[in-house]
Amino acid sequence: MTALLDKTVAHQEPAPPRENRLAGWARVRRTSLLVLGPLLLITGLVRWIGLSRAPQRIDDEGTYVAQAFAVERFGELSHYTYWYDHPPLGWLQIAGYTTLTNAFERTANAVVAGREFMVIMALVSALLLWLLARRLGVSRLGAGIAVAVMALSPLAVQFQRTVYLDNVATPWMLGAFVLALSPQRRLAATAGAAVCFGVAVLSKETYLLMLPLLLWLMIRNADRSTRRYALAVAGTLFVLIGLSYVLLAVVKGELVPGMNRVSLADGLYFQLFGRESSGSVLDAASLSRRTFGIWFQLDVFLPIASVLAAVAALWSRRLRPVAVGYLVLLAFMLRPGYLPVPYVIALIPLAALLIGGVADLAVRKVRSGRRSRFVTVPVVLAAVAGLAVATPAWGGQLRGLTVADLDAPVAQAQAWVIDNVPVEDRVVVDDALWVDLVRAGRNRDDVVWYYKVDTDPAVAAKAPGGWRDYDWIVSTNSLRTFPDGFPIVDEAMKNSTVVATFGTGTDRVDIARVDPSGADAQKARLAEDTAARTVAGQALAGNPRLSLSTQARQLLVDGRVDGRLLGTLATAAATGPVTVVDFPGVAAEEATGQPRRQALLAGADGLAPFYEGQIPLYRPSRVETRSDGLLVAYPPVTPAGVLRGLR
Repeated sequence: MTALLDKTVAHQEPAPPRENRLAGWARVRRTSLLVLGPLLLITGLVRWIGLSRAPQRIDDEGTYVAQAFAVERFGELSHYTYWYDHPPLGWLQIAGYTTLTNAFERTANAVVAGREFMVIMALVSALLLWLLARRLGVSRLGAGIAVAVMALSPLAVQFQRTVYLDNVATPWMLGAFVLALSPQRRLAATAGAAVCFGVAVLSKETYLLMLPLLLWLMIRNADRSTRRYALAVAGTLFVLIGLSYVLLAVVKGELVPGMNRVSLADGLYFQLFGRESSGSVLDAASLSRRTFGIWFQLDVFLPIASVLAAVAALWSRRLRPVAVGYLVLLAFMLRPGYLPVPYVIALIPLAALLIGGVADLAVRKVRSGRRSRFVTVPVVLAAVAGLAVATPAWGGQLRGLTVADLDAPVAQAQAWVIDNVPVEDRVVVDDALWVDLVRAGRNRDDVVWYYKVDTDPAVAAKAPGGWRDYDWIVSTNSLRTFPDGFPIVDEAMKNSTVVATFGTGTDRVDIARVDPSGADAQKARLAEDTAARTVAGQALAGNPRLSLSTQARQLLVDGRVDGRLLGTLATAAATGPVTVVDFPGVAAEEATGQPRRQALLAGADGLAPFYEGQIPLYRPSRVETRSDGLLVAYPPVTPAGVLRGLR
């Protein structure tokens, strides 16, 4: 026996080093790696290039990023009262990324920090889509087509780089499908699929609609001898993960409605029944039709090709579960109720998979030798038509997403607020700006998300005067098109004057100053202010000690010059000659008719101490000596006392 043991030990070979095992693994899969590697690189590059420029930051992105910021900086689940509108796991993952990478300090703005994480999620989703296709029996060619379609579709690029909770949930969903199709059919894989799916649902609750597809895949792939046990374990794990959300509400004492508190029950009711219906897609004026229009404007090929592929895939046993799941999700969009714009994100990987899978089926049919016209002619015609439509359309859209600076109006408005709005003023904003203005040094209570002005009692308690307690409104398309029923924001808008505008059309961002005296008094005062500036400007234009360019003189005569400049120039001219080259305008303020608040003075170096020594009412925000003269700039809003002195 000893001799036998010695012989056995002698013939045992040491385990190969980890490097050798890795090399062996790569050698076996080298073909897949050669196909998948470039596709992942393309996926990442297309989403990374232009990440901060397109699409324009939107309110939803700002909300999820602000919630992640609150987790990281304040140790809170939300920057306002958390009211169970969504499970928090999605933005907790975003907060994990921003904390580990210091993203809020590195990036140009807070939304870009969240978009970086979206790119990572897109890469993981592409990898898992490849694995899912291969486990469904799709060839490398078909799997490559699926990943390529998702990598290059403008619809996928725009929505997958936008900060949506759906993008956080998608890789968990795909991971659940991949584990459910594990070739080894192990209990651990089935349990892992349930855990991944639970995380997906707690990242975005609408992914619960994928449960029938997951069950189908689990039942089909599970070993018959252990199927019931495996499904019971998976179901138990999924329910336990879901109950953790309920436990959160229980621990916080917010499970059911009560006086002066939010509740999980209220949040669920709002999501299921309380949201305003998007209307029928057949109604040209409905929100659903507008949502479909957004999708088709980005990409016509993917939606049409995926529906055709889904119908064809019904005849394939391997692809039938995905086809049925996809068509059910499409049918769900046609129901009466609310249709979220990012709903399409869950459909994108399934659509790409169906297109790649059906293309693979067609190629296999042709290669099998059964080249009947019934198969080859439709496939060839569909492929040619698809390429003819997709190539130029995708090229144009991708150029826009990678080159155009669609976010410029928001970035310019943000810089204008930081530079010109007093830090103690209260500003109503689109949530896309909330984190950046707080990071710029403003008190979080003085930067108010417009949605909370009328809906959060904690915010209302800090503004007992209603709309009069707000000083500024940063108006984006999201704020302007928000549904009715927000009287405080509406009144603030009606009683405000736009002082700066950035961009045009739906991308336009307006900055308005709220006047607590009301709209009528505001209109009368603006007329008086213009008259006062006109009279004072005409008098100043006739001052012989003031040398004026033709353009500067015309601006004075027309009453287009700020009262603070009128008063200080008159004082300066009393002490000696002053030459005014121009009253440079601020581009964003020209369209709103605001008076010119800057002056360029020639040969006036001696006037710098004069302006820097002015009392606060007349002290400029900037006095700069340049090669072409002395630039004097005032803040954008003229104090009332200045104009009273001019009358």
